[in-house]
Amino acid sequence: MIDRSVAMLTWIALLRGINVGGKNLLPMKELVAIFEEAGCNHVETYIQSGNVVFRSKERDAATLARTISREVKSRHGFQPQVMLLTLNDIEKAVAGNPFPEAADEPKSLHLFFLANKADDPDLDGLEKLRAESERFELTKNVFYLHAPNGIGRSRLAANAERLIGVPVTARNWRSIQKIVDMAREIQ
Repeated sequence: MIDRSVAMLTWIALLRGINVGGKNLLPMKELVAIFEEAGCNHVETYIQSGNVVFRSKERDAATLARTISREVKSRHGFQPQVMLLTLNDIEKAVAGNPFPEAADEPKSLHLFFLANKADDPDLDGLEKLRAESERFELTKNVFYLHAPNGIGRSRLAANAERLIGVPVTARNWRSIQKIVDMAREIQ
């Protein structure tokens, strides 16, 4: 049962630069422990790629992200980028999907969350790399990419961060939907 007597926020952490095998190894069980030791509650992970849903009294995303990132570094020797979104942030991104028909093929639709606003994105460069089958839209917080042929060979996907000009972390539509469901359950 979730204790609602303490004012807590529901957060979604999207970690970048962690793996379950090889370089930057970070098992999800250890990641959960790091979050719990940082004062987070109801910590749950989704798949082995750094998706964490949790509740915390901390209201400042930057402070919480630094705490988590530093703790990973102290325990595992590498410092991942930790992007924190509230449930409201991620719900707005979902509602703002410019390609709703692509949701029927959830592995073809990707949301690249921007670490901060892109002041001078190279939209011409993005357009030049876009395959004929691909569509994209850049908003203040999210770069939406519909890549029906997958992002594994997409030059646009591979170069999006460089051309947008700010750090990003991407998740496919299926993952986003699952993360939202998990966050709503602990809300």
